[in-house]
Amino acid sequence: MLVAVVGATGLVGSKMLEVLQERRFPVTELLPVASERSWGKKVQFQGKEWTVISADQAIARRPALALFSAGGATSKELAPRFAEVGCYVVDNSSCWRMEPSVPLVVPEINADVLTPGDHIIANPNCSTIQMVMALAPLHKAWGIKRIVVSTYQSVTGAGQKGIAQLEAERAGGIGTKFPHQIDLNVLPHIDSFLPDGYTKEEMKMVNETRKILRDPSIAVSATTVRVPVKGGHSESVNVEFRQPFELEKARELMADMPGVVVQDCPSENLYPMPIGAWGKDEVFVGRIRRDPSVDSGLNLWCVSDNIRKGAATNAVQIAQVLLQNGWIQA
Repeated sequence: MLVAVVGATGLVGSKMLEVLQERRFPVTELLPVASERSWGKKVQFQGKEWTVISADQAIARRPALALFSAGGATSKELAPRFAEVGCYVVDNSSCWRMEPSVPLVVPEINADVLTPGDHIIANPNCSTIQMVMALAPLHKAWGIKRIVVSTYQSVTGAGQKGIAQLEAERAGGIGTKFPHQIDLNVLPHIDSFLPDGYTKEEMKMVNETRKILRDPSIAVSATTVRVPVKGGHSESVNVEFRQPFELEKARELMADMPGVVVQDCPSENLYPMPIGAWGKDEVFVGRIRRDPSVDSGLNLWCVSDNIRKGAATNAVQIAQVLLQNGWIQA
């Protein structure tokens, strides 16, 4: 299969190549695409070197699949052009997520929304993916009325420049990605602020959760925070259900959810941490406990590798659904 990766030299694009290889996705020829400054560079894939090319060159080859991780402006311009030549585009930016005609997919939850005509498919925000992975089976059982979530998001969510600033500061230097020092600090600021005081990242979690869970009535309040961690996002999630729930049943439902691992034994200091999630595809859930301050309330803590399940792995899983459905051919 002829496969393009747009943004192949970036943090997520590089991880997409890694995950494609790990999952033995049937790539017969790779078309690595990046901006002009990277044309002619080499990327490693399947034990070979592949030359980075322009988007125009890739489109001319009419690939069956294109995985995008190159930013919203690039996706807005190029995704329709790839789709026009019959290519299926899985886009990791926020550009298409809230378009009513574009499916927003976490395969374990809502792969059934995909149709053969969906040539642009949106990959959700990393912080949204891990939260809905934990909550989807609970919503199905008891109906979620309200979610209050605070995130603790790794600098990897800001790409190579985020990592570079943290490393520079730890070495006594400075960086320019964040508006303040990130080492030994916490920034309650991810993406730009909106007129109502929320950030775009926070509103992504609100709107994407409703779309993925197919329930626009769910009330969601989010506060997203950048922490000086190199890998893995963590979230404190408070949920209020519409119906009474059983705590042990909630544990069972999350443990039975494909892609979710429950780590919850406080007496043994067992709970999810980003250092344990890094490099893995699962969403890890712990600190599961009833919230006595409201009727039918639940607290939990979830952690996931934001570059893998939060981005690259989820995109490749969507591609695997397309392959399994026969819409793209090996």
